[in-house]
Amino acid sequence: MKYIFSGILLAAIALFAACGSTANNGDSGANVSGNWSAALVDTNGNAVLTFTTTLVQNSNGTISTSNLTFTTNSACFVGGGTETGAITISGTTSGVTSAGVQLTINSTGQSAGNTLQLSGSLQNSVITGTWSLNGGAGCTGNGTFTMTHLS
Repeated sequence: MKYIFSGILLAAIALFAACGSTANNGDSGANVSGNWSAALVDTNGNAVLTFTTTLVQNSNGTISTSNLTFTTNSACFVGGGTETGAITISGTTSGVTSAGVQLTINSTGQSAGNTLQLSGSLQNSVITGTWSLNGGAGCTGNGTFTMTHLS
């Protein structure tokens, strides 16, 4: 009986050790890498801008971007723009990973001088949050946005 109890105890210890912990060790599973589609609405719920982009999450907390394409006509981003970003991992809650995401898009070309800032949270492959646009005439505003992970 003593050996059976010892065997069960050892098996239980091995099982608990294999489960690990939920502490954030830098690899929480949050990852924004991939293709995204964004829709921005103003404070009245009117569609303002849509764009697609490719994001790559770097190990230092920055986000590299490429393929930024505005899919709505906007005088604020006639020549497109350059995009930078950052991600702050906030851990897991009941197995759902979340993170804070910041993106800044600066217009280029003939509409240079406009800055679009997005601040949101990643949860379940969707980023939601608020945006603000500061720039020239007609290129100001704010509201909410949703970014959907395409692939």
